Amino acid sequence: MELLTTIALRQSVRRFAPGSVPLHICAELLAAAVLAPSPHGRQPWQFIVLESSAARETLISAMAVEWRQQLAQDSIDVAHINARVEASTQRIRSAPLLIMPCVDCAVLDAYPDNHRHHAEYLMAVQSIGCAIQNMLLRAVDLGYDAGWMCAPLFCPEHVQTALTLPKTTIPQALITVGIAHTQPKRRSKRDHTKLTQYR
Repeated sequence: MELLTTIALRQSVRRFAPGSVPLHICAELLAAAVLAPSPHGRQPWQFIVLESSAARETLISAMAVEWRQQLAQDSIDVAHINARVEASTQRIRSAPLLIMPCVDCAVLDAYPDNHRHHAEYLMAVQSIGCAIQNMLLRAVDLGYDAGWMCAPLFCPEHVQTALTLPKTTIPQALITVGIAHTQPKRRSKRDHTKLTQYR
């Protein structure tokens, strides 16, 4: 597929048709992910493939408690909290393929000052964004659709505990993959000329 066509066809899908995604497709997505640029060439990433329903339910239970508490702080009524949590948990539960990209801080350079230490972490976060985009585009290229959920960013400690991850493995997202149940409505994109400055 032409690269620009692939980029244009990529869209964020929330609801998938029933069915599974073969493991060889998962491997293709991960192979594309690791081609991304990374700080010092370290590839400071871990990709957790949540295959079992037990792992998903453990994750859902851990995250839902924190989601409810955070939404309650926003003065959202209980009915809306329940609806939003249920929608998110259903996306996780029903995704044909679910991958959780994480930053692996264990392989990052250590600095004595907070400024450089934070910059090192930001470089890892930027690079995993590139790795995720590679996965999303490869999914389209292979005839699949995907979604990007940022929920783990709001409760990383709960995710680490639920999945027994080390403190140095910091969850960044949940990537859902499958065949779209219905085509989502496309939002218009801002023109690049409105987002660009020439100095």
